[in-house]
Amino acid sequence: MEVNVPMVLITVVIAAAAYLIGSRLSRKDSGAIVKQAEELAAKMIDDARREADTITKEAELKVRAQVLEAKTDYEREVTEKRKDLQNLEKRLQQKEENLDRKVALFDQKELDILKKEQSISTREQNLAQRDEELKRGAEIQREKLEAISGMTAIEAKKELMLSMEEEARHDAAKLIRLIEEEARETADKKAKELISLAIQRYAGEYVAEKTVSVVPLPSDEMKGRIIGREGRNIRTLEAATGIDLIIDDTPEAVILSGFNPVRREVARLSLEKLISDGRIHPGRIEEVVAKSTEEVELAIKEAGDQAAFDLGVHGIHPEILKLIGRLKYRTSYTQNVYQHSLEVAFLCGIMAAELGVNPKHAKRAGLLHDLGKAVDHEVEGSHAVIGAELAKKYGESHKIVHAIMAHHEDEKPSSVLAVLVQAADALSGARPGARREMLETYVKRLDDLERIATSFGGVTNSFAIQAGREIRVIVSSDQVTDEQSTLLAREIAKKIEAEMTYPGQIKVNVIRETRAVEYAR
Repeated sequence: MEVNVPMVLITVVIAAAAYLIGSRLSRKDSGAIVKQAEELAAKMIDDARREADTITKEAELKVRAQVLEAKTDYEREVTEKRKDLQNLEKRLQQKEENLDRKVALFDQKELDILKKEQSISTREQNLAQRDEELKRGAEIQREKLEAISGMTAIEAKKELMLSMEEEARHDAAKLIRLIEEEARETADKKAKELISLAIQRYAGEYVAEKTVSVVPLPSDEMKGRIIGREGRNIRTLEAATGIDLIIDDTPEAVILSGFNPVRREVARLSLEKLISDGRIHPGRIEEVVAKSTEEVELAIKEAGDQAAFDLGVHGIHPEILKLIGRLKYRTSYTQNVYQHSLEVAFLCGIMAAELGVNPKHAKRAGLLHDLGKAVDHEVEGSHAVIGAELAKKYGESHKIVHAIMAHHEDEKPSSVLAVLVQAADALSGARPGARREMLETYVKRLDDLERIATSFGGVTNSFAIQAGREIRVIVSSDQVTDEQSTLLAREIAKKIEAEMTYPGQIKVNVIRETRAVEYAR
């Protein structure tokens, strides 16, 4: 409760002031004045008391109202907090119940897992016991078999392998004999097929250009003299040279046709001499052919000697020099093989000098790298393999033989010299104007090779290299085994033979590898 203190103080001050004033007045008037002052003071005091009571009551009422309002607010706030606490308690209770259910579920799962583990452990023990029993049983059976047969398991294996090997050899011998008999029966048919296939693989324009020589005649009357009475002159000339003479309506010309360029050159020289001499009869023809043969052989030998001299390569066997000279009459894609061999030798020497390799050895290997092309029409096989065998036969060193063998990947290159020969061969054959083949045909052959290789299952990629002489096939190690890769190479080769036409031969190289990758962190 609050009291209005300032009003009381004012009243007291007024009363005191009135009293002082009254004391100073004359005693005559002092009684009346004092009396008035006292009355006034008493009145003022009463008024002040009444006002103070009024103010006190108002203050009490205000205080009570404030207390009541504060109490109401407090009770409302307490009620709201109580509701919030109740809601929170409910949620906590629900979460606790959920946790209890999850704990119970986990406990049940743990019990199930323990039961399964016990079951698996029991099964493993049973399996181990069975395995041990089977091993003991197998051991007992092996011992019984050894006792019955009188041989140990190792001896029995050896005996079985020997018998299987003998049986396989016997079957192989029978198969070989059957194949040989079948080959004899079908030799003529197979030869015709091979000849037709070989003819098909060469373009007509190329064959006509590279297997034919034209000899000009002074007049068409000379054709009759060349033919002779009843054709004896032309038959003698063809028999002596091994070349066909074609005498047709071509004015003032005779065509010489044959696959052997050396014999064709002998026939050309012989016919030119006979025409210039005018004496054409069988005896004269045989004499001229013999002389022309000697001249061509001499030219071949001189060409080989000249190549060795130009390159500064000495000590080459004379037979090899003759073969090098024969390359002068051999072409590959219209490129003269003799000039190509010289180019390869010079390129090998230049690169070897830059790399610090013996230039003479490099030139020697480059000159001899296509040696097999001099006789590849007479011997079956790749010209690289034929050339390596000839070089080995005539005393060339192992590194030269290896370089010849490896220049078309018939053998994996294992020396710098072999790699140099490969590079120089590619440079000489790939330079502009060196070889003539339509770009569309070349690109199509490469595309066909890669298409055929990728058509087989398990092949991930394929690359035609060595100007189409080799196809490298990458297979997936997950889908193709080592044994299957060998069969795959054979199947790809057969499909290439059946669907494509190409000069020479194509090497099919199937590559299978397994890669294991891990990262250290």
